[in-house]
Amino acid sequence: MAVVAEELYSLLVPLGGERLVVPRNCIAEVIRYNVTPPEGSHESWLHGMARWGDQNIPVISFETMWGTKAPEPSGRTRIVVFRPLGTTPGCPPYGLLAEGFPQMVKLNREVVVLDESYSAPADAPVVCQIIMIKDHALIPDLEMVERKVADLGINS
Repeated sequence: MAVVAEELYSLLVPLGGERLVVPRNCIAEVIRYNVTPPEGSHESWLHGMARWGDQNIPVISFETMWGTKAPEPSGRTRIVVFRPLGTTPGCPPYGLLAEGFPQMVKLNREVVVLDESYSAPADAPVVCQIIMIKDHALIPDLEMVERKVADLGINS
């Protein structure tokens, strides 16, 4: 007999003007901003490389990947290190720029409603937008993000 979870512990990742909501187990760590610019010509959303433990990981700007302008890094900027889901061969751990520390939230049917008025661009790495009580958050398409990261061909 399968057990269906009624609650999902998630993290709200603050971006420049939006917030992402992702399952807590996708995130390995939050580290300080320590990015070196990318070498060569890469995608505009590749912000650079960061040292995480004993590896160099690509750091991406979700806003730029989504087609909007990313905020300039500041003293609040952090790198949220994601563990790959395992569905995309060749995707290393990667960092995502955040404007502050992620906040833990517990999601359930009573606090989350699909925002049916929201429509993401067709090529955006966004599944949908939800409304949590009064706040909005985007659910990213992590598989699409990981395919793009894997296509960079960067091995950590």
